[in-house]
Amino acid sequence: MKIFYAIQATGNGHISRAVQLYPYLQKFGSVDFFMSGNNASLEVDLPVKYKSKGCSLHYSKCGGLDYWDIAKNIEPIQMYKDAKSLPLKEYDVVINDFDSITSLACKLQKVHSVQFGHQASFISKLTPRPERKSILGETIFKHYAPSPKHIGLHFESYDSFILPPIIKDEILQATPKDLKHITVYLPSFDKECLEKAFHKLQEQEFHWFLKEVKFKYKSGNITYYPVNQEDFNESMINCHGIITGGGFETPAEALYLKKKVLSIPILNHYEQECNAAALKQLGVSVIYEVGKEFELIIENWLNSDDKVPVIQANNVTETLQFLFDTYHETN
Repeated sequence: MKIFYAIQATGNGHISRAVQLYPYLQKFGSVDFFMSGNNASLEVDLPVKYKSKGCSLHYSKCGGLDYWDIAKNIEPIQMYKDAKSLPLKEYDVVINDFDSITSLACKLQKVHSVQFGHQASFISKLTPRPERKSILGETIFKHYAPSPKHIGLHFESYDSFILPPIIKDEILQATPKDLKHITVYLPSFDKECLEKAFHKLQEQEFHWFLKEVKFKYKSGNITYYPVNQEDFNESMINCHGIITGGGFETPAEALYLKKKVLSIPILNHYEQECNAAALKQLGVSVIYEVGKEFELIIENWLNSDDKVPVIQANNVTETLQFLFDTYHETN
């Protein structure tokens, strides 16, 4: 069986999931990957056969999306050409992790696909939303990468087609420890936005992973790291808690390890606001703005007695079998 797998590279989570799935997918057949977008900072150890500039996210300096940068970097004509050139009819199965070009290619070439991943879970109205829904955000969920079938991943099974998160083998096989440091991964924040707050908590050690950092170094109570999967896994496995955005994969893995989580969703990022709503339902600490006294928020979070919710791990082999069965039912 020939498998086409589309990765939306607007963040590291999609790539991390594909890397974890790859050896399992190989048991079912040969796999070619298509990577769309250029936001990810992880090294991609996958057989990426096709690439597109696609649609990428761009951030402001301190925690928000820069919609002007996003808009001016979209090239509709090139995206159409990329969609038309993908040889999807050569494949037995098309798996789409929320990529608009693959979805368009399927429409142009009359090929079926399965939308598989976290964003697919938002097709269900039962999946948590913030108090104020976004019409634009809901439209994107429904129309950005449409597919006849959906298999979603989320913190809990809010609907019949929503399954537990895919947890990396390194996390599943780990023996977690508490070495007292806090792991920090906030890709939408520049260094100068948060550094003073961390330095004020002199007794607390931080491991801060930043895209702009090229080599590991220490400054006071902060150890700076490049964004590297191996170092990040080790830091998270041994941390006391983690401060991260409103993404899906990192909070899911942290909660699986029974770590305290402080989530700061990206401003005006509807999917992350939805994730934050789900985390709040689980009892996880969420804040929406980083003010001048961010160190007090961290201190209160560290001193809180939040109960860490239990997160189940996905059975990848069963999920992939379900995916392929679902795909062939469609055809």
